[in-house]
Formats: sequence, C-alpha cells, structure tokens
Amino acid sequence: MDSAEPDAGSRTAAAHTDADEHLVRELEKVAVALGRMFPGLCEVVLHDLRDPRQAVRAIENNLSGRRVGDSATELGLARIADPRYPSVVQNYPNRFPDGRPAKSTSIGIRNSAGDYIAALCLNLDVSVLSPVTLALSQLVATDTGHPDEPLESLRHRNARALREAVEAGAAERGGTPRSLGRDGKRELVRQLHRDGYFDSRDAAQTIADLLGVSRATVYNYTK
Repeated sequence: MDSAEPDAGSRTAAAHTDADEHLVRELEKVAVALGRMFPGLCEVVLHDLRDPRQAVRAIENNLSGRRVGDSATELGLARIADPRYPSVVQNYPNRFPDGRPAKSTSIGIRNSAGDYIAALCLNLDVSVLSPVTLALSQLVATDTGHPDEPLESLRHRNARALREAVEAGAAERGGTPRSLGRDGKRELVRQLHRDGYFDSRDAAQTIADLLGVSRATVYNYTK
C-alpha cells in the first residue's frame, strides 16, 4: 500500500521551517563578522527566538559571560509575545553583569510569514571608551575661570561625580578602573580618600564595584 503524500499545509510548514533555519544560519555569519570587526569593544549575540529556553545561537567577542544555549533576554521574550514589538530598538542604556556600562541595539528578524524568529544584538562596552573621551576633552579644554575663584568643595558628591573621578584617575594612570594593577588601584583609592570622596554615602562600595575589588579591599587601600 502506498503511503499518503503530505498535504499542502504540511509542505508549507516544512518549507517555512527550512527557510527559517537557513536565515538563522546566514545571520550567524553576520554576528561573527561584526564581532570580529570590534574585538574587545562590541559583543554581538544572535538569539534564536524559536526556542527561548536555548535562544543564544551565536556569541562573538563575548563580554557578558553568556554561552551558546543560554535563554532569551526579557527583550527577546517581549518580541516572541508581541509580533507588533518594534523591529529595531537602538542605542538603549544597558549594563554587563560585572557593572560595566553598555550601549545596546537589538534588531528583530522576521520570516516571510511576519513572525520574529531571531534577534541580532550589539552590546558596546562604553567603559573602554570613557578614558579616551576624557583625554580628548582635556586636550581641547580651555580655561574659563579666574585664579582668585574659590575651589569647589569635594564633599557630598553623587555617584555620577564619583564614577567620573574614578575613571579620570584611572585614565591618568594609563588604563581603565578595572585594568589597573594592584598598586595603581591603591594609589587611586588613596587619592580619592584624600580628596574627600569617602564622605559620601556608599562611596566605598561604589568604588569597589568600579575597580572590581571588594569593599574590604578598598578600605585596606586607604590605610
């Protein structure tokens, strides 16, 4: 007895599945190429939204510590739940697991049926660029004050001012806060202590997070 041929609906579904897989495989090439163009600076992740439990299909220039087979992010789940979700979400603030600031862009990929099947995400490590930005701003800066003006108080600074001080101090020592060696971090902490930054609430913990050390280590550096 001859087996029955698959109906038109089954053939269409199979064709969509094959086409979707081909599209995702082609996107893997894009992810790899983009990541290798910006080594150490921009992480590129391809999410396969057809299986949110194992969504990470490819990750190049890994900065977040994720692995192939990890689950989808909140943004990926939102796209799966709502086909009307924006195709491109660009330049939104983000943060890596270790606290480094990032600028991210997420591009949703639809198949021929209009369903989201993948997302290509770029996560730029802006902490690497901060010292460069600072150096350039100092290079083009001009004097606007007068010698007889009183110095500004260094007390009661907010977290943003403290972050800027840490990044500036690291840049003066030729690196980023986390890339400094032990001696460099000790010198920077002592400078911050002399300048009065430890008077603000949670300053020690904020400095510890920026330097990638413990709060106890920060206090030891001040001795």
